[in-house]
Amino acid sequence: MANVNVKFNNKDYLLSCDDGQEESLKKLTLFLDKKYTELKDKLGNIGENKLLLITSIQIIDEYFELKEKVNLQKNKLDDLSKKFLELKSLAIKYRDNKEDEIGKLNTEIDNFKKMVEESNSLYESMLDRTTKSLEKIIEKAESKSQIQ
Repeated sequence: MANVNVKFNNKDYLLSCDDGQEESLKKLTLFLDKKYTELKDKLGNIGENKLLLITSIQIIDEYFELKEKVNLQKNKLDDLSKKFLELKSLAIKYRDNKEDEIGKLNTEIDNFKKMVEESNSLYESMLDRTTKSLEKIIEKAESKSQIQ
């Protein structure tokens, strides 16, 4: 335990605190003394006990106001977190739907390619048969013209 000399209401006090907390205790005492002095200047000399009580009430009031603000901010943060999770879920669902659509489109493209290849083969086959038929017709025509 450490001992710290502090001044409050123009009086010196020796207080004990945990090691390493000396500066914090001095700051807190300075803050309390400032509040106390402000009230004393504002209200006059109404007695030390009454001034201490009013100072304590003001500090506790500030604490509760701050605590309420922190809770409000925490609730807002919780709401934002919920909304973020909803958006994340929607984005994942959207992505999954798009991946399904892309998969279907790729399947359709593959089917279309096969159909084009089959049509191309059929076209080439028809072209070959037509060419052979035309060659036969030409040969017959040439052989008839040679005979004449």
